[in-house]
Amino acid sequence: MPTRSEITYFGAGPAALPTDVLEKAAQALIDYQGTGLGIAEHSHRSELATNIINEAKADLASYLDIPTDQYEVVFMQAGGTGEFSATVYNLVGAWVVRQHAAIVKELGEGAGESAIVEALRKKVESDLKLDYIVTGGWSLKAYQEAQRLLGPEYVNLAADARTLSDDKKFGKIPEESSWNLSKDAAFVYYCDNETVDGVEFPAFPEILRPDANGNGPIVVADMSSNILSRRVPVENFSVLFFGAQKNLGCTGVTVAVVKKSFLAPSVTQPSPALMRKLGLPIPPIVLQWEIIAKNNSLYNTLSIFDVYIAGQVLKKLLATYPDKVDGQQAVAEKKAKLIYDALEAHPEAYRIVPDKSVRSRMNICFRVIKNGTVDESEKAFLKEATAQGLTGLKGHRSVGGIRASNYNSIPLEGAEKLAKFIDSFATA
Repeated sequence: MPTRSEITYFGAGPAALPTDVLEKAAQALIDYQGTGLGIAEHSHRSELATNIINEAKADLASYLDIPTDQYEVVFMQAGGTGEFSATVYNLVGAWVVRQHAAIVKELGEGAGESAIVEALRKKVESDLKLDYIVTGGWSLKAYQEAQRLLGPEYVNLAADARTLSDDKKFGKIPEESSWNLSKDAAFVYYCDNETVDGVEFPAFPEILRPDANGNGPIVVADMSSNILSRRVPVENFSVLFFGAQKNLGCTGVTVAVVKKSFLAPSVTQPSPALMRKLGLPIPPIVLQWEIIAKNNSLYNTLSIFDVYIAGQVLKKLLATYPDKVDGQQAVAEKKAKLIYDALEAHPEAYRIVPDKSVRSRMNICFRVIKNGTVDESEKAFLKEATAQGLTGLKGHRSVGGIRASNYNSIPLEGAEKLAKFIDSFATA
């Protein structure tokens, strides 16, 4: 059996973690800081747990240059999929609060509650819209969840990348000029990097960029698979979230970075009674950002061990790159170029799936067409790659093919080894 040092794991998630982080964490599971108890055994209400959370929040803010006077970092459960729902619940609630205030102002302070609620109900029916930019499997799931929770009449498919191909598959991002954005949408949602389909937004969409006064759409992004790998224009977003298991840590925690103007005391979520009168869903309390933020991520029992792992990964990144995320971005781009160049050098053997303009640096998706029989060629590719210690390369079950996930834990040497194998397999 191979040893850990002999393997380069390109799996899409859970992803590999730095060995030295795991070694330190293994000791912490037995005895954390000489307490005689492992980290997973300490109370999440302890000072020790609070310190772990606060350090991880501070290191994440430092690494990504998150302005902490404007944004709150919260650790949550339920994964990125849970945040599909949290986004709907919290931002529809915030939209209702804004509309309620406007109606009260219009009708006057003396207006009765029934008149306010009736006007608000009409506003919901006529104007409530959630915009989704669908460019791959994960943004599609988020869009479908919004329809399930709220009703399709309130959910606008502002752009659908499947319309750009004859086979209705993902692989491009529609031109921004074609996006059918709603007026004053509760939010505009997109997935910055599509793990399954290998599509990544090259940059923040210009059409969503705030103006000189900071006014613009309420933008939400799922960054589960490319966070920490490149600089993020945080101030362009109202919310960004990411599961830990790609670049930050292990499965079990999800991070949401939420603009404080959407949290109490700036905005308090509507009462359950009002939302019921409007026929709108009420969030489970564990998905309510303002509750989680108010309790410093400790409203319920959070996995402190998973936060500790994330914190140690952040400390390693900060120690490795004095220029923080910019240093990691340079390495990520270099690794991706090595692999894409190797594939492009052999068009007779490989077909890269997404359009070149939107190729993901994190999830490199391709088909092996060497002998004209894709299935057999890919089986041979995977078998020979595994024999060389290059594992986790099988594509997602929904699309097949090969997928090399170039996460931060993949060393430059690992990318070089894969590029060399891609070349040798094509010419054998």
